[in-house]
Amino acid sequence: MDGQQITPQPILHSRGLKFPLDKTLLPPKVRKLLRFDGYEQKEAEAALRLIKKHDRVLELGAGIGFMSTLIGTMIGPEEIHCCEANPLLIDYIEQVHKLNGVENAHIHNVLLGAQDGEADFFIRDNILGSSMSPLANDPKDISVVSIRVRNGRDFMQQIKPTVVVCDIEGAEADLFPNLDFTGVRAVLIELHPQWLGRKGIGSVFSTLDQAGLVYYPQFSHGKVAVFRSDW
Repeated sequence: MDGQQITPQPILHSRGLKFPLDKTLLPPKVRKLLRFDGYEQKEAEAALRLIKKHDRVLELGAGIGFMSTLIGTMIGPEEIHCCEANPLLIDYIEQVHKLNGVENAHIHNVLLGAQDGEADFFIRDNILGSSMSPLANDPKDISVVSIRVRNGRDFMQQIKPTVVVCDIEGAEADLFPNLDFTGVRAVLIELHPQWLGRKGIGSVFSTLDQAGLVYYPQFSHGKVAVFRSDW
């Protein structure tokens, strides 16, 4: 209708970045962390020290698009490939990238694994709490969607990343042996020892060590661990 005013969507500001205020997707805790620059703080600080303009970045677990937007705007690497299994986050990530002028990022609604195929994904009312695994307290009518699984080795051989950024809620121990780290100079990962346990943590370190990537304490902090080949 002519003359009708459209109310602009409220925006959250964090570290100079803009995020649409979608209360159905962003719970109060996440909104508060964004407002006070505390969201993914340790991971963000490590990424800004680690990643360079010549890098090709693979992000496993893109979430709300925070890390890819931070990297894309603050560093501007050659290319960013964002893998996110949750189909309900894809439109939001695209909005965040567009709002912040990120043009070198490619979003893939896929899960990387041992081989091509499909897998179930469990959608919860708390969208950020959706996952690949059912929970004991899930309602009987929980929404389950099928998502695409890509062969992790083939995918990495195609995009040829030099840096991998990973936050996949403890699935790293199972995933990493299925990836090809050829050409990767660094890995930045938020570990989840509460789910991985001693064996899982050992598996992650062992897999990366075999790929020539060694724990780098100078850029690491708590559960955020950096591994580098170029010490």
